Amino acid sequence: MTITSTPEPAPTADTPSDDTPSDDRPIAEGPTVDAPTELTDGYHLVVDALRMNDVDTVYGVVGIPITDLARLAQARGIRYVGFRHESNAGHAAAAAGFLTRKPGICLTVSAPGFLNGLVALANATTNCFPMVQISGSSERHLVDLRQGDYEEMDQLAAAQPFCKAAYRVGRVEDIGRGIARALRTAVSGRPGGVYLDIPAAVLGSVMDAEAGARTLSRLVDPAPRQIPGPEAVDRAVELLAGAERPLLVLGKGAAYAQADERVREFVESTGIPFVPMSMAKGLLPDDHPQSAATARSLALKKADVVMLVGARLNWLLNHGEAPQWNPDARFIHVDIEAREMDSNQPIAAPLVGDIESVLDAIAERATPGRIAAPAAWRAELGARSARNVAKMAERLKEDPHPMQFMGALKAVRDVVHERPETYIVNEGANALDIARNVIDMHVPRHRLDSGTWGVMGIGMGYAIAAAVESGAPVVAVEGDSAFGFSGMELETICRYKLPVVTVVMNNGGVYRGDDVNPFDDAPSPTTLMPGARHDRMIEAFGGKGYRATTPAEVTAALTEALALGGPALIDCVIDPSAGTESGHIAHLNPKGITGGTIASAAK
Repeated sequence: MTITSTPEPAPTADTPSDDTPSDDRPIAEGPTVDAPTELTDGYHLVVDALRMNDVDTVYGVVGIPITDLARLAQARGIRYVGFRHESNAGHAAAAAGFLTRKPGICLTVSAPGFLNGLVALANATTNCFPMVQISGSSERHLVDLRQGDYEEMDQLAAAQPFCKAAYRVGRVEDIGRGIARALRTAVSGRPGGVYLDIPAAVLGSVMDAEAGARTLSRLVDPAPRQIPGPEAVDRAVELLAGAERPLLVLGKGAAYAQADERVREFVESTGIPFVPMSMAKGLLPDDHPQSAATARSLALKKADVVMLVGARLNWLLNHGEAPQWNPDARFIHVDIEAREMDSNQPIAAPLVGDIESVLDAIAERATPGRIAAPAAWRAELGARSARNVAKMAERLKEDPHPMQFMGALKAVRDVVHERPETYIVNEGANALDIARNVIDMHVPRHRLDSGTWGVMGIGMGYAIAAAVESGAPVVAVEGDSAFGFSGMELETICRYKLPVVTVVMNNGGVYRGDDVNPFDDAPSPTTLMPGARHDRMIEAFGGKGYRATTPAEVTAALTEALALGGPALIDCVIDPSAGTESGHIAHLNPKGITGGTIASAAK
C-alpha cells in the first residue's frame, strides 16, 4: 500500500512573488504541476519485509507504537495472534520457531512490554529456538539524554546480554536490512533469539515508495548446511567401531533439525541404543526396540562411547560427571556450534556441522557393518528396560482415592495414544516429571515442555503456537502452579477457537497442597487456594469446562473434549499430599543450616 502525494502548484507568471521581475517574460511551456508521488512509511516497509521473507504469523500484544503495525500486518495477509501478556506471546513465537525451523515473530510495545517479551527471548536463546522480538521504542534523542520520554528505556542495551544478537533500526530506509539481518541471525548456525528495536519515529517516517521497495530483500539460504571435515568423521567412526557399549543421546536439537529419516537410518543400521531427551521423544517411537529411555541410569553409567546428537552436556545430563556417567566414557559430540565442545567434558571426536550433513558424512565414510552395537550390550539394556516397564505397569494399575498423578496421567496417555497427531505441552514440577515418564511419544516434535531452563509459564504460549502452526489438537498437561503463570491465555485460546485442551493437575499447591504455616493462619509459601475451580475459568470465556476426580472421569472428559475440537479445560482433582518438593530435582535445593527443619516443622 502506498500514499499518493500531490505537491502544491508552482507559481506561474500570473502569480506574483518576491522574485517576479517587473518586465514581461514568456510563459514556460509544459505542465506546471509535478506528477503525483507514491509514498510509503515504516509500518508498510516492516510488513512488506516480513511478507517477502515468508513470515505468515506474528504473535504479540498491541499498544503504542505498534498497534497500527499489527493492523496492517493482518490486513496484508499475515496472521496476527494477540495475547494477554507479552511473555506468553514470546513463548508462542519461540515454540513456532522450534516447530517450523523459521524464526517465530513476537511483536511488543516499548519498555515494560519489551521487558515482558525479553523473558521469552532469553528462554528461546537458551533452548536454541529461532525467534525475533520486534519492539517499538521511544525517541532516541530523548532516551539518550534521559529526558523522561514515554516508556523511556535503552532497550537495545537491555536486550544484548540475554539474546543471540540485538539490532536497532535508526532510519526508515534500513528497515528491510534490519529485518533481513534479524531473521538470518536467528536461524543460522545455532538458532536463538534476536531483538530488533524500531523506534516510533522510524515506524512513522515517510519515504518514496519505489525507493522503499528497493531497500527490501529476500534472504538467500539463511541457514546453509555445515559439513564436517573428513578427518573429524573418520575419528568418530573409529571410536564408534571400537566401542563395547556405545550409546546415542538424542537432544531437542536433533528434533529441531528435522533430519528424521537420517536419524532413524543411523540408529537402525548401527543397532546402537539411544536415550532421547524430553523434547526429542518421538523422534523415534518411545517403544522402539533400541530405546534405552527406560534403562537410562544403567545406560549412562556403563556406556563407554557416547555420541551426543543435538544434545548438550549441561545440568540435564549431570554435566557428564560420575557417578551418573561412566568416568571413562569417551564422547562424540554433534553440534553446529564449535564453542559447545569441551564445555563440560573433553570431547574425543567433535563433529561440527548440521545434523543431517554429519549423519550423511558418517554413512558415506563408514563401510556397511563397521559400526555395530554388540548384542550383549543391547540385551543388557533390553532386560533392564523390560524390568522397569513392568514395574511402571504395576504402578499404573493402581487406582487410589483421592486420585494421584499416575492415575490421571495414565488416562491422558491412553486417550492420546489413539490420536498420535496430538501435541503434548507439559510443565510443572511433578506434573512435568511424571508425565514425561508416563506419556509415551511416537511422532517427532509433538512434545514441548519447560526445556533447558526448566522455566514455568511456557504452557499456554507453547500450546497456542502448536495449534496455530499445525492446526492439530493440543493437550497441555499443567501443574496448577505452573498454569497460573499463563492461565489468562485461556481467553486467547477461546477467542481464536483453538483446539487446545488444558489438563490441570490440581493438588492445591506449589509441589503439593498439604503444607501448613505453623505460626499463624496465613497460607504457607507453597499453598494455593484449596478447591480452586479452574474449569470455571474457561467457561467464563465460552470454552468447555470439566471437573474430574477419578481416572475414568479424566478419560471421559478428554475423549469428549478432543472430539469437540475446541477450547476445553479439565480440572483434575489430585490428592493434596501427592507430589514431592521440586519434583525430580529436589537435590538442587540447598540445605544450609536448616537441614530441612523448617519444612519438617510445617508438616
